[in-house]
Amino acid sequence: MDFAALSKKLKVASTATLTSVLRNKGLHNTFMYQVAPLAPDMQLVGRAFTLRYIPAREDLDEVPLDNLKDVQRIGIEQVTAGDVFVIDARGDTRAGTMGSILAARLQVRGCAGIVTDGAYRDSPTIAASGLPAYAAAMNAHTNKTIHHPSEIQVPIACGGVAVFPGDVLVGDGEGVVVIPAHLAAEVAVEAAAMEQKERFITEKIRAGASIVGTYPPDEQTLAEYQAWQANQSRP
Repeated sequence: MDFAALSKKLKVASTATLTSVLRNKGLHNTFMYQVAPLAPDMQLVGRAFTLRYIPAREDLDEVPLDNLKDVQRIGIEQVTAGDVFVIDARGDTRAGTMGSILAARLQVRGCAGIVTDGAYRDSPTIAASGLPAYAAAMNAHTNKTIHHPSEIQVPIACGGVAVFPGDVLVGDGEGVVVIPAHLAAEVAVEAAAMEQKERFITEKIRAGASIVGTYPPDEQTLAEYQAWQANQSRP
């Protein structure tokens, strides 16, 4: 499955459904803690391009910085279309991890979104730009007051979840889930099937059905679902 087709399938699934599918595969820690969209109805699918921050140190974080030496700036110029720029800020929200100008550069490069367990500065501008953006907070302080960009394209932690370069990130109005790259196609197919079944169950519940025998479905409900599914697939 090419990435465009994979993205289309994953956009159908909620992060709640995806976490359920991953849990069925033995992966229980996949949803980022306290990482939320900057604006409602944001949607994100892309491959992780990672940046790891460590605490700032005055002798390293001089101003003005050198674009050709600053690891974050180097990473931004390496991002390709479909990547998600994921920043490990150690959950420290005392300063932004980037502002609107760097976010704009990422957007122009085709970046699918930005995610951090820290904060952004210029958050209202980023939110209004159309670039999907997820963070733990907003903070007007510049990054170098608290953070030092240490490494790119290495395994990181973000929102308490391990993120490896190339992992697939999916975000919606609830938050961000991380899917290991080698499982992404399989998860997308299973999540689409789960979404369809849950749509049928929801319709029954809204029509007055008891949760008993419906959620989870018993044999009769499963038979009804199969008939409903067959009807949905007819032209």
